[in-house]
Amino acid sequence: MRTLYPPIEPHDSGMLDVGDGDQVYWEVCGDPDGKPVVMLHGGPGGGCSPDHRRQFDPAEYRIVLFDQRNCGRSTPHASDPSVSLENNTTWNLVADMERLREHLGIDRWLLFGGSWGSALALAYAQTHPDRVTGLVLRGIFTLRPFELTWFYEEGASLLFPDLWEGYVAPIPEDERENMLAAYHERLNSPDRATREEAARAWATWEGATVSLLPNPERVEDFGEPDYAVAFARIENHYFANEGFFDYEQLIEGVDKIRHLPAVIVQGRYDVCTPAATAWDLHRAWPEAEFHMVPDAGHAYNEPGILHRLIEATDRFAEKD
Repeated sequence: MRTLYPPIEPHDSGMLDVGDGDQVYWEVCGDPDGKPVVMLHGGPGGGCSPDHRRQFDPAEYRIVLFDQRNCGRSTPHASDPSVSLENNTTWNLVADMERLREHLGIDRWLLFGGSWGSALALAYAQTHPDRVTGLVLRGIFTLRPFELTWFYEEGASLLFPDLWEGYVAPIPEDERENMLAAYHERLNSPDRATREEAARAWATWEGATVSLLPNPERVEDFGEPDYAVAFARIENHYFANEGFFDYEQLIEGVDKIRHLPAVIVQGRYDVCTPAATAWDLHRAWPEAEFHMVPDAGHAYNEPGILHRLIEATDRFAEKD
C-alpha cells in the first residue's frame, strides 16, 4: 500500500499579484527540473498543507502548490468580514493559475485536484487543454444543485443525524428551508460571535464527515476561528453561485479534454461528494482510468485513496 513521501520543504515561494487587490501565495518543492505538477486544494477555501507536498516523488516532480484567493497564506484573508469575495470566482482562479504558470516559466503541467480541486482542475483543463499534460482527480465535485442540496440541505443529514444537529444549531427552525441563504447572512454578520458560531458549525460539519472513520483532530482543526470563517465564507459564496458554472458544464465539457490522460479516484462511502458524480464523469469520460475505492470516504489520506493517488502520480512521472 502506497503512503506519503517523506516531508519536504519548498525551495522557492512568493506572493503573486493577481489583481483586484489580491495576492496569492505559491511555493515550489522537489526537483527544479522535474515534471511540473500543480496541486489544487479543496474547499474552496481550504488552503494547502505540508502533507499536500508529499503526494509526489520529489526526485521526479517540480511540485507547485498555491493557496487560492483569500485563504491559507493568500491575502487579504476571508476571515476578515470586510474582505469582499466579489472577485473570488472560478474563472478568476483559472486566470490566477495561468498567471502562476507563466510566472514560473512552465509550458505544461499535470493537474492534481481533489474535491473542489477536482472541479477547478476540470475547469482549467477545459479552458486551457493545451497547457495540461494530464489530470489526477479525487472525490469528484461539480457543484451541481443536487450535490449541494445533498450535503448542505438534506441527504447526508440522514446518515449523520447527530452531527447534523450541530450544523443546523445556529439557524432558527423557520430559516432552515434554505440553509445556504441562512448561513450566508450569519457568515457575513458584522457581529464576531454570530460569524464565528456559524463558521464553526459549518466547518466542523464538513470536518467530521470527510473520512470514513472519526478524526477528532481534524474536527478541531476545522473549528479554529480564522480558518473556519474563511473556509465557510468562501465555500458558501461559491455554493450560492453554483460554482459559477452552467448546469452540467464540467461533465458536458469532457470532449475538450478527452484526449488527455487522466485518473479518477473515488471513495465508495464519500458523503461529502457522493460517488454518483464521479460515476457521471466516468460514464462521460470512459477513456479516463477510474477507481472506486471500496472502503473509503472523502479524505485524500485514507489508505485506499492515497494508494491510488500516489500510484497515479508515480506512473505519470514515468511517462516522460
